[in-house]
Amino acid sequence: MKLLLKLVLLSMILLSIAVVAILSEYHRFTSTPLQVAEEGYVYTVESGSNLLKISQDLQTIGLSELPNQYLYIYGRLEGKAHLIKAGEYLIKTNTTSPQFLDQLIAGQVIQYPFTIIEGMTAQQLVDMVIADKRFISTLTEASLTEVMGAIDHGDNHGEGEFAPQTYYFSAGTTDLEILERAYALMELNLEQLWENKAEGLPYKTPYEALIMASIIEKETGISEERAQIAGVFVRRLDKGMRLQTDPTVIYGMGDSYNGNIRRKDLRTDTAYNTYTRYGLPPTPIALPSKAAIEAALHPAEGKSLYFVATGKEGRHAFSDTLAAHNKAVRKYQLKK
Repeated sequence: MKLLLKLVLLSMILLSIAVVAILSEYHRFTSTPLQVAEEGYVYTVESGSNLLKISQDLQTIGLSELPNQYLYIYGRLEGKAHLIKAGEYLIKTNTTSPQFLDQLIAGQVIQYPFTIIEGMTAQQLVDMVIADKRFISTLTEASLTEVMGAIDHGDNHGEGEFAPQTYYFSAGTTDLEILERAYALMELNLEQLWENKAEGLPYKTPYEALIMASIIEKETGISEERAQIAGVFVRRLDKGMRLQTDPTVIYGMGDSYNGNIRRKDLRTDTAYNTYTRYGLPPTPIALPSKAAIEAALHPAEGKSLYFVATGKEGRHAFSDTLAAHNKAVRKYQLKK
């Protein structure tokens, strides 16, 4: 009987020691941060990988001194081992193994920024995307025509049809996917803004509004001037006047534009020369911001029909008459 009691007591002591040891190791596992540098560590979970492989990797690359089975056993006990998602993950300093597992389950992969700048051309965008090695390359040529065909809009010109914005993407994103997102967003923005347009505008279609927005975008970077410039152009269209805007001429010159626009260029007829032709050019001339589209659809009221750059902070002086405009040109451009 005494022997049995001793054995029971010994078993309880050993069990207590085991429980304490397990609890101690569990606390060490849940509270010990992975050993990463201040800038963090980028770890890639390949498609088809599993938690056991990840657990082993953490020890192999020196991020964890804990036995590699711990993370795997923890994930299995929590019923989470099968929920991890592939992708690139940034392990930040002070991240514990359970916290890293939560990242893997939530799919909190690294998001890289890609900014489309308003006013750039669609071809410049395509060139920029193809040159960005963070994207998986699928486009064989750097042509806007090819891109439009690849996104199933081969009948569209493509200019102006991608929304300027900062987009975030994860590893594995293709060049075509980011362009598809930008096209879809512009399509959505234009559709929504067109529904709330002002009355009496000289546009028959949303595309014509997009053309106007692209001209506004190239004419000014001053937010409060967009609606004013839109008003000038709308009034000129209503009166049957030519738009006479330099950015359209420059766009029509293509690669022959060297940074200077001459009187000869203003007189040389192209489909985009709004000094020689009436109405809007056939396509947009750049990628307009959402604000520029809003301005095109909500032009400011007034009487001004002309404007000229003042040379100060990118601003313009607006005039109601040609005489007043010529005076402004002498003041700001000719310095007379």
